[in-house]
Amino acid sequence: PRARIAVAGLNPHAGEHGAFGDEDDREIRPAIDAARAEGIDVTGPEPGDTVFYNAAVRERFDAVVCMYHDQGHIPMKTLDFDGGVNVTLGLPIVRTSVDHGTAYDIAYQGIARTRSFELALSMAGLLGKGAS
Repeated sequence: PRARIAVAGLNPHAGEHGAFGDEDDREIRPAIDAARAEGIDVTGPEPGDTVFYNAAVRERFDAVVCMYHDQGHIPMKTLDFDGGVNVTLGLPIVRTSVDHGTAYDIAYQGIARTRSFELALSMAGLLGKGAS
């Protein structure tokens, strides 16, 4: 089966038809319509405050595309702080990264946790195999 993808809105309540900004209707909605025209099962823009509830609890979506960094990291870090992997889409290469900051405050102390780094490497390997 095809993945059911939700696209989170940029503005509060996905813009509320222009009441909180017009980017959702002017920019995001046409991109979603174009993706649908290519056969992608995508919906949105979905309000950012409920899209993850609808994905995780109601199981309406298999994936959520976020408009900005922190929008996607909030639910990931809440559920599994060390287990998230950042995947950047739309590049000609596979790009993954850890789902946390640089942690300069603990550099060279031997106390940094490596799980997210290991998972990012593993995910890159899996995605790379799928690309060939």
